[in-house]
Amino acid sequence: MVTHPFVKINFGLDVLRKRPDGFHDLETLFVPYHEINDTLEIVKADDYAYTISSLQSRYDAAKGQIVQAVSDDAKVMVTIARQEGVDWSPLDDLTVRAYRLLDADFNLSPVKIFLEKTSPVGAGLGGGSADASFALKMLSDIFCLNLDQAALSRYASGLGSDCAFFLYDRPMFGSGRGEILSEFDLPSDFYGRYEVKVAVPEGISVSTADAYRGIVPSVPAAPLRDRLSLPVEKWKGCVANAFEETVFKKYPVLAEVKRSLYDSGAAYAAMSGSGSAFFAIYPR
Repeated sequence: MVTHPFVKINFGLDVLRKRPDGFHDLETLFVPYHEINDTLEIVKADDYAYTISSLQSRYDAAKGQIVQAVSDDAKVMVTIARQEGVDWSPLDDLTVRAYRLLDADFNLSPVKIFLEKTSPVGAGLGGGSADASFALKMLSDIFCLNLDQAALSRYASGLGSDCAFFLYDRPMFGSGRGEILSEFDLPSDFYGRYEVKVAVPEGISVSTADAYRGIVPSVPAAPLRDRLSLPVEKWKGCVANAFEETVFKKYPVLAEVKRSLYDSGAAYAAMSGSGSAFFAIYPR
């Protein structure tokens, strides 16, 4: 089974308060962005797959562009390919963690996982979270687990705060840690009136821990839902990403990227998630 996990962008992101469990309550609108995606294949270990031969011909193992590992219990063989190199242990990848989560409850048979990583890492686009959620859905289908969306959401939330969003292919309003999702409808003509583009600065990766470090939570006077209901042209200065203040202090060049997007004619521009990627909304 092959899928193409998409990434997300955040229309607004408020960090409201720190919780007793060490996490933060936040509000954000998750929006799917399909122009950037990975390729994920999962097969039962006794099945033959062609993906590996294709990856080997396009990536250089000597440069660390393709890595492979087999778990000690031989239940998972995972191959990850990435042009910029794979600098994390394949067995620690979220797709493997997704398998382990379901295996603990359902004693799954062994699998082969092939991941071609083309979404940027550390850019606030949630590519790893998307891979994890797609893996959960794929494993449920492959092993006929018949997990409904509520069950999948519970497993996804155990892997990451934004993972559950990727079980949906539409805008969803996130609260709590980001795992509590509710419906949010953009205007029906939104994509007819606007074009959304993503910019990913090269050479800058922002960890979520760095983004949270030094942030001062606050509750805005107007709820994010109300502010998002305003015309896009009024979002500037009204709809914000709370991480920008701390991230821009460490990476001043990112503030320049945002300014350049407005200079290019964007009606609204902001960092996505914890950065370093930006999105810009342009009138058509």
